[in-house]
Amino acid sequence: MRLGINLGYWGAGMDADNLAVAQEADRLGYDVCWAAEAYGSDAATVLTWVAAHTEQIDVASGIFQIPARAPAMTAMTAATLDSLSGGRFRLGLGVSGPQVSEGWYGVKFDKPLARTREYVEIIRRAMSRERLSYEGQHWTLPLPGGPGKPIKLTVHPEREEIPLYIAAIGPKNLEQTGEIANGVLLVFFSPEHAEETTLQHLRAGREAAGRTMEGFDVCPTVPMAVGDDIDALADLFRPYTALYVGGMGSRKQNFYNKLAQRMGYEKEAAEVQEKYLAGDKEGAAAAIPRELIDSTTLIGPVERIAERMRAYADAGVTTLSLAPAGFSLEERLAGLRAGVDALEQAGVAT
Repeated sequence: MRLGINLGYWGAGMDADNLAVAQEADRLGYDVCWAAEAYGSDAATVLTWVAAHTEQIDVASGIFQIPARAPAMTAMTAATLDSLSGGRFRLGLGVSGPQVSEGWYGVKFDKPLARTREYVEIIRRAMSRERLSYEGQHWTLPLPGGPGKPIKLTVHPEREEIPLYIAAIGPKNLEQTGEIANGVLLVFFSPEHAEETTLQHLRAGREAAGRTMEGFDVCPTVPMAVGDDIDALADLFRPYTALYVGGMGSRKQNFYNKLAQRMGYEKEAAEVQEKYLAGDKEGAAAAIPRELIDSTTLIGPVERIAERMRAYADAGVTTLSLAPAGFSLEERLAGLRAGVDALEQAGVAT
């Protein structure tokens, strides 16, 4: 198992420290640095900045939002970032959610699986540097009856194939991701529930494509906090967990709430959502089961985190992307170093 670092969203209040965190991760031998986007900072600009100030660590979009960019534009960005970084770019994609897709981008959130499949096919075709033509349900290139003609990408990526990841939560999306991607980006991943919530679906997709899980990167982002007071550390992640389980989406369409239900927290997930959508964010946070937080984060002293890392590796995780908590740069850098120490103690490094 390898380690990654997730910077999250640029503009979240720790911008001055994020570059220092990426540089320390690079120095410590972390494998990849992820940056996210929603409706603030874009990931491509952040990754360019990080790549220019690091030497070895991969830079990766976690994620580029599919409704934000035409697929050919994403291919151009990926090829450019891979070239500028010397072959260190990884492309992570996701459909976002209906509120952002329709409210921010003005793109209808319909048939997300079919859109993702076509998007990936167009990107791969463009990056193969063949003349781009495509006939699908959602995209047709060139547009028929007009002056457009098939065009070939002029940028040469550093590598023959840039690793492509898809952020997936639901069973059907996980299965398709196993079929068409090189890796999966996960959140709220619990080793204890990995098989029924995640791995069986990924495996089915790999089998449908005539492949095994060999070489497929299972990459969850896991919040981490180091210390001795387990209850206090768990409380740090209550607002974060409540936001996703309770408020990330509508009452009818919240992927994270459904994931918590599949993990056995049906009653609790309903209560958290009810409180959060009613404006009682503190009550929603208090209603998050401690067991849910403990199973989806890394909290405690280094020895306890090492034990949990072994559980992640045993569950099939190949890249563990850490999101160290901290209110200062020193705390975040200490978290990075603790991650390396824990991985060494766990004895699962590759």
